[in-house]
Amino acid sequence: MKLLLIEDDSELVGQLRPLLREAGYAVEWADNGLDGGFLAGEEDFDGIVLDLGLPRKSGLELLRELREAGKRTPVLILTARDSWQERVDGLKAGADDYLGKPFHAEELLARLEAVLRRHHGQSGNRLRYRGVELDLDRQRAVDATGREVRLTAIEFRLLRYLMLHPGRVFSKTVLSEHIYEEERLADSNVIEVYINRLRKYFGKDFIRTRRGQGYCLERSDD
Repeated sequence: MKLLLIEDDSELVGQLRPLLREAGYAVEWADNGLDGGFLAGEEDFDGIVLDLGLPRKSGLELLRELREAGKRTPVLILTARDSWQERVDGLKAGADDYLGKPFHAEELLARLEAVLRRHHGQSGNRLRYRGVELDLDRQRAVDATGREVRLTAIEFRLLRYLMLHPGRVFSKTVLSEHIYEEERLADSNVIEVYINRLRKYFGKDFIRTRRGQGYCLERSDD
């Protein structure tokens, strides 16, 4: 899943980016509200972590503009100000949750994961499809026979994305954009290699190919 981190504290960003990557996210970063708003409007992100105290444009103003433009991307706001009114304003503007600074890294991850799960109608940290179970915390899967499958980072990102969107067809290019960061984008044909690996683990019919369109998990097989 691809996240947009909009935060002007470079030291905090240096701590958060490797943490989020380890948790299975591809992360793009903007250090001000103008650039963050441009990226959020131009690219399709799965979630946004948004600081309210940004230069050039406040996080609250940016959030309002995104919602007015129809962007429904889940947003977790960060604030260093101990003000209940600011938190209320953020939630009213369309934030899905908030977190005050300073915070523990584990809480950030937990709140972010909860926001993303709710957005996709999931209540727990395990995804299930056709007998396959994906543990989001451990980044491991169990196949229909009960055998544990250890996944690489890219395999985990790809499987999680498909399992969160049953019934939707994604091209190789779109899948690549949601599991790689911009500067690390791979040739979209590499996605076919990872699709075949997942089929090897879980069965050749686990992921369907729609000729000329891409790949999907059939909703009817839930």
